[in-house]
Amino acid sequence: MKSWFPATLLVSVLALAGCVPGIASAQKSAKKYKVTHTPAEWRKLLSPAAYEVLRESGTERAFTGKLLDEHRKGVFVCAACGQELFNSDTKFESGTGWPSFFKPINAKAVEQVEDHSDGMDRTEVMCAGCGGHLGHVFDDGPQPTGLRYCMNSVAMKFVPEKPK
Repeated sequence: MKSWFPATLLVSVLALAGCVPGIASAQKSAKKYKVTHTPAEWRKLLSPAAYEVLRESGTERAFTGKLLDEHRKGVFVCAACGQELFNSDTKFESGTGWPSFFKPINAKAVEQVEDHSDGMDRTEVMCAGCGGHLGHVFDDGPQPTGLRYCMNSVAMKFVPEKPK
């Protein structure tokens, strides 16, 4: 006879882990942003994949994002509100499967919040314009900052530099 204990334990652990993002979401929702919408409005404005990442703190699968191999000059903006986030000059190849940058376009472009979800201690990166989840920042990036802003492609759009 098979034991039900390991399966029950796993379900319990996963249920508890699911509560942690809810705590972070409650902290985030207390802040007022320039661009706000109801969940129903966001669902109409965003693709299902973008909604999952930007509004529910999801993550796209590694090596699947359309901006991973974007190498033109320009600016990466929030897919939800258009806030300028990263300049193409700060993008680098991290080998992680997500677009990576060593610094935001300016200090007020993104916000950072402690993230203890999924059994990890990380720093979440959110759009300062709408509070959308963009990804996480790690301290294993290149100089001059030593940071790696590991972003989801679906959370951003690329605006190419206009020819001179």
